[in-house]
Amino acid sequence: MTHPPARIPGRRLLHAPGPTPLPDAVLHAMSAQPMDLADPRVDATIAACENGLKRLLRTTAADVFLYAANGHGAWEAVIENLAAIGECVLVPGTGHFSESWAVQTEACGRQVLRTPWREGWPIDAGAVEQALRDDKAHAIKAVFAVHTDTASGVTNDIAALRSAIDAARHPALLVADVVASLGAVPFAMDAWGVDVAVGASQKGLMCPPGVGCVAVNAAAFAVAERNASPRFYWDWVRRKSDLSYRKFCGTAPQNLLMGLEAALGLIFSEGLEAVWQRHAQLAGAVQAAVEGWREGGALDFFAQEATSRSLSVTTIAVSPGIDTDALRTVARERFQVAIAGGLGPLAGRAFRIGHLGDCNPAMILGAIAGVEAALETQGVPVGNGGTRRAVLSLAGR
Repeated sequence: MTHPPARIPGRRLLHAPGPTPLPDAVLHAMSAQPMDLADPRVDATIAACENGLKRLLRTTAADVFLYAANGHGAWEAVIENLAAIGECVLVPGTGHFSESWAVQTEACGRQVLRTPWREGWPIDAGAVEQALRDDKAHAIKAVFAVHTDTASGVTNDIAALRSAIDAARHPALLVADVVASLGAVPFAMDAWGVDVAVGASQKGLMCPPGVGCVAVNAAAFAVAERNASPRFYWDWVRRKSDLSYRKFCGTAPQNLLMGLEAALGLIFSEGLEAVWQRHAQLAGAVQAAVEGWREGGALDFFAQEATSRSLSVTTIAVSPGIDTDALRTVARERFQVAIAGGLGPLAGRAFRIGHLGDCNPAMILGAIAGVEAALETQGVPVGNGGTRRAVLSLAGR
């Protein structure tokens, strides 16, 4: 006879870069009964989410479209609306997620031009500019750029990409994936000249997976209107309506939207500047810990440029021979800290600590100490340790 495992007291700390911990207010909001589709509260909830996301993205010029989908669904919405079958987009190399977006774009029948990825480094804006200059026929319809690559832990300069497009005098639209950055760091859609921003609910927005969003300015919407390629569920033109049933191409995911409304309320009540400062503080503590661990010679930052290291997630490269799957299992099952492994080309070569969303200093210190305990258990040298360095970082010393 199999017995269920004994209850483990306390809470397991969730420090993957998504899903992230959910605030109690979000969980409570989602526990409400759904409403009939004619109830005016449905429209009010949708409007609160749309307006809150516009405020967070810092746009007054864009329309927000919400999907019952994850970030890959939002990617597909961008692909289907901005490029006709056979047309070309440019995807600057950032690692796993830029390549995943490129592969998905090709699977949808579009052509993709890539710029090279240099491991551990941000997007090369100069390579983007050159690729656009070389496109004399203006065949490239859009640049699909990842703001923060969750796999590499690198944050890219989106404003520099707009400058590159402008310097090349190219009409390509600028599309930014903000799935891993929105709600953790500043993003200025209008000021940075972003035509479309792509987000999802399960990271800095502190909600469960299941809501994807795109913010679309007038230039991008006009491209969608002219695009004759067949589409239905993803179609921005079809979804632009005052009717909730049209907005969602069917029934809205009401309880997920209730949670998103609550999460946005928490962000704005804390204050955007305070949210960004908190994420910088917590990222600084994790980075301080890694500075300590790297002295042991087995661990290091994957992101080579300190200024490009993400405030959402830190990717830690490991020396050959270290079993990252075993490390994660020990951290999760013995020390109750759930962290993430390497993705794509970094599988088996790195692990990742998320520090975004509903997170505070005590949670980060618990995560760092738990990871350090797992490293010690697995015999991975950690120098003089990283936990004290994280403490000193949070104490401002």
